[in-house]
Amino acid sequence: MINRRQLVQAGMLGLGALSLPGFAALLDTRGFTHGVASGEPGANSVLLWTRYVAAQDTPLRVEVAIDEQFKRVVSGGLAIAEPDRDHTARITITGLKADSWYYYRFIALDGGSSAIGRTRTLPIGDVARFGVGVFSCSNLPFGWFNAYAHACERTDLDLMVHLGDYLYEYPVGTYPDAKLALPGRLIQPDNELLSLTDYRLRYGAYRLDADLQRLHARYPMIAQWDDHEFANDAYIDGAENHQPDTEGDWNTRREIAKRVYREWMPVSDERWAIYEIGSLATLYKVETRITARSAPLGLGEAIKGNADVSLALKTFRDGAWSDPARTLMGPQQEAWLYEGFKHSRQAGKRWQLLAQGVVMGDLRMPPEVANWIAAPAANHNAVQLAVAAGQLGLPFNYDSWGGFPAARDRLLKAALAADTNLIVLSGDSHNAWGYDLNVEGRAAGVEFAGHAVTSPGYEGALANVAPADVAGALRRTNPHLAFSDTSRRGYISLQVTPQAVTGSWHFLQTIRERSTALADTQRLQVRPGQRVLRSV
Repeated sequence: MINRRQLVQAGMLGLGALSLPGFAALLDTRGFTHGVASGEPGANSVLLWTRYVAAQDTPLRVEVAIDEQFKRVVSGGLAIAEPDRDHTARITITGLKADSWYYYRFIALDGGSSAIGRTRTLPIGDVARFGVGVFSCSNLPFGWFNAYAHACERTDLDLMVHLGDYLYEYPVGTYPDAKLALPGRLIQPDNELLSLTDYRLRYGAYRLDADLQRLHARYPMIAQWDDHEFANDAYIDGAENHQPDTEGDWNTRREIAKRVYREWMPVSDERWAIYEIGSLATLYKVETRITARSAPLGLGEAIKGNADVSLALKTFRDGAWSDPARTLMGPQQEAWLYEGFKHSRQAGKRWQLLAQGVVMGDLRMPPEVANWIAAPAANHNAVQLAVAAGQLGLPFNYDSWGGFPAARDRLLKAALAADTNLIVLSGDSHNAWGYDLNVEGRAAGVEFAGHAVTSPGYEGALANVAPADVAGALRRTNPHLAFSDTSRRGYISLQVTPQAVTGSWHFLQTIRERSTALADTQRLQVRPGQRVLRSV
């Protein structure tokens, strides 16, 4: 059996530990291998997860207690670790008390015990305060997961939300390349993820990280995939990083990735869900990647074969880009969400929190960027095209909600019609954004979009431009952008009260060394009925 000391050493060493003599074989031995996790919290229930390696289906006794010493066990059950599910086990515990912290553990037939986890149920009734940590884009070879470690040191958070790109599908040497990969933070398998074994190995490798294990053991997590859990820029019928001629059938790869995500993450099999935080808030988890997302658009295709670039861009803007049939969520999920908005407000819930993958606010390319990027010529030409498109009202990121303006308008109009206090939570872009969301000239909500845990942002492409200059240019071109930072890594936290939602972007001093030291924290706040971000 792998003991606690060995697991901690593996996490400290990163995935390089997997290549150490004997360690790969050690992971194939019996016992608990990857700690514990919890998710899908309700007022009286929570899902618990662990992994236990054995040759056959293995029953694990589950104990839930109100004290860490397990002197007062109040619930439990039986979970089955199944080889067919990569030896993972999960169980939903019901009958718990609302708004309460619990400790839990799994116990094998031989008496061996998992690590001890801590979780909590959601509140009912009036709630004075609720704290949420928000994460996205954690590419292990780029650096340490210091954002996770920092959140674990806090005492004012109740729930973690992971908005996707929990891991990345690329082979060794690709994003990051060998020069940027941090020593000791290697990934396995070496190849790009394609098969069932590939995806399982990558999750197993990431979950050896000590800070990620600690985050899962300390808090319940509401999690949803984005694209890299499948392949870059995924949509219903394919992905930018999937080539059928050499990588096989997309539907097969998609279903494998979905299966392994549900094996390794503390999630149910539901694609979208609602979580009620007493009278304070309703949190909606939606799926914007593989259920219904339309094929991506791009400026290159829009102008292909057209001598008059301006005319081609206008035709694209007024035609394909504005097509109301284009969708991120699909009609079934949209109807579910819009009804959810109505029900939440009718029930007297103060805030409506929408947890989803990609940035919703409008972002057009500032003209200044054309002077910042001079080489290579292809990059400069692409920037000039994006600037020209921006002057016609077109975005430069078509993988975000900017590529689906009609769908975005439908959502914001539904939020307004229900009189919501909409708070959109987003990831994917690797950079920090605060947006006032508007539709047809009316304030419809606000957005807290998160910077990455480790994945790099625009600072790589704009290394010779001061981040303050980048932020200034972005805000001049995008008047609804209340805040941006394109150069630092970290996470968001929310403090939700009846009087306000305060969002904080926490920026770590470094991800190249293990440290929880912060370089900076920036805060913005929104009050009920205002739908505009303001300085605290």
